[in-house]
Amino acid sequence: MANELMVSLSDEQVDFFHENGYLALESMTTATEVEWLIGIYDRLFVESAGREEGNQYDLAGTDEEDEPLSLPQLVNPINYAPELSDIQLKANARQVAEQLLGPDVELQGEFAIMKPPETGAPAPWHQDEAYWKEELEYNSIGVWVPLQEATLENGCMQFIP
Repeated sequence: MANELMVSLSDEQVDFFHENGYLALESMTTATEVEWLIGIYDRLFVESAGREEGNQYDLAGTDEEDEPLSLPQLVNPINYAPELSDIQLKANARQVAEQLLGPDVELQGEFAIMKPPETGAPAPWHQDEAYWKEELEYNSIGVWVPLQEATLENGCMQFIP
């Protein structure tokens, strides 16, 4: 994909993150790249990519083979779509992470969650850090990017400072 949109944070945004623990940005990539990503992720979910290895499963349902998944998650989609390695979204996420945490950032993993309309299960309130290894001390961020309009009505991400 073409590198068209570079994201850089203002000093005010960096300060807001350090004061509140989160930051919402208008965009992390171009509309063109989002459309391209939608096609890739739709294909991966339709093909059940990673299911045999245990990398695609139902986050909220019974995860039975013959039942539709209510909240399918794919861990490390890049393993099933290598074209995801060199995208503007990832370059911008790294740029933002470096501005917030410093130059020595490392990518620790990626995942995609599909929230099917009408039948999909809601994601309950949670703190991502609860899923991490408690013996490690983290200086980290998570980057969430919706691939469709995210509104209160359709269940957008919300934060508690």
